[in-house]
Amino acid sequence: MDCRGDGAEEVENERSSSPTGIQSPATDRNPSPPPEAGDAKSGGDLDAIGDTVYSKHWLFSTLTRLIHMVTEHSEVNSEGVMQLPDDDEEDLCRVWDMAMDKDVAGFLQEFKATDILLGVIAKSRCPRLTEICVGVLGNIACFPDTCLALSQNEDLGAVLLLLLGDADPPTLLETSRLLLTCVSQKDVCSLWLQRIRQQTSVPSNLLFIMCSSTNTDLLEKVGELLDKLFDLDEELMKSWITAQQSEEEEEEGQSRLDVASCLLEAAKQLRSESPNGLEVYLHALQLLTTIDEGIQTLAAPDGPGKAVWDFVCDVVCEDLCQPTDLPVVLQEQKSVLVQAFAVLQALYRCQDQWCSRSDTSLPLIGTVLRVLQYHSEDKDEGPSKDGTKDEQLQTLAEITAEFLADICIQIPTATVSDLVKSGYLTEKTALTAAGSLLPNFKTSFQHLQSMLSETDPQMADMVRKRFPV
Repeated sequence: MDCRGDGAEEVENERSSSPTGIQSPATDRNPSPPPEAGDAKSGGDLDAIGDTVYSKHWLFSTLTRLIHMVTEHSEVNSEGVMQLPDDDEEDLCRVWDMAMDKDVAGFLQEFKATDILLGVIAKSRCPRLTEICVGVLGNIACFPDTCLALSQNEDLGAVLLLLLGDADPPTLLETSRLLLTCVSQKDVCSLWLQRIRQQTSVPSNLLFIMCSSTNTDLLEKVGELLDKLFDLDEELMKSWITAQQSEEEEEEGQSRLDVASCLLEAAKQLRSESPNGLEVYLHALQLLTTIDEGIQTLAAPDGPGKAVWDFVCDVVCEDLCQPTDLPVVLQEQKSVLVQAFAVLQALYRCQDQWCSRSDTSLPLIGTVLRVLQYHSEDKDEGPSKDGTKDEQLQTLAEITAEFLADICIQIPTATVSDLVKSGYLTEKTALTAAGSLLPNFKTSFQHLQSMLSETDPQMADMVRKRFPV
């Protein structure tokens, strides 16, 4: 279930400014034209790129200097690490910022900057230089026309996918951002998906980043990329899951690197640092539950399903829904709660296959009841001022009601008794539960009502009068 905006918005958000490695005012604003271009007022219009004040001459000279710099280093010391002089780094960061402008991006593409930057990346022995070059390409790719031209470069496509195995986090971040930008553009999406399917190192590199990195920005972007890939291509998601399973069978005794476990590790890392990142990973986990191969992995006796269940339960009860939270908090969390409850519902149905089954915690059931109660009260208030229904809240209510039905169909008397004693099951929430279960989940309602009759006959009678079945 995808709650994201359209692709155009995604691409817009992928434009990036150069990191301020050099603390210069120039990197905090659009770069000014170089002095000689500013002084040459008579030829200013001819030198300007499109409708901007950026200088063609300065851009030419900067890229030419870049080529010479990399070539000279490769001839003198092809294996040694290259140091990027401060002045050159500052100028290249200006190019990076300039590429956020559509006219500049078009001019760079016309000037064959893609081939130039590809050549620099191939020869670069400087992580910072590689990062900047990929960052410039990422900004060029933010516009449909330039993204199409860039994407048709087969050599660039191959190099970028191989860069996912790089050891430099900033380079990995910019590479992931560029790839996400490309797969978010409908005109080139299929081309990139085909490349990714063919490059067998992509899944192992992305999974390694997710399970080993502590870089918040990198984990967020890699999660967005993987989530987008899985959302676009179900067959690719299946192939990654089955491929990892095959590798595990061939390499018994070695550490496991399955998709679900890596998603879980990244989600744990982002839990306190990035709510948005956490939601991305919960959505990716939810996508796994929509295919048989994913369910089989999560249901395996020694698989990651139990660990995912414990983590998501903890997130829901500790981070997203406290008993004292006001309704506005649930409103703010509804998007991530949709992903979380969808995952929990799927995992709940797998529990019988795990080596050790988890008892459904009282706080989790209490949270389910509270979400349904909030939706019931919101529904009673009628539509919003503009007359529209909250579709996301409706989706959350539907998923939560289904989850409650799964819980109630086998809920023991002792659990119902504990819910009453703990204050999670009151007359108000009992009526909410009944209203949510009927008429679609009649069997679950009847079992809950039977258990409630043994535990609290008075409350059961009250529910029976309101909902005679």
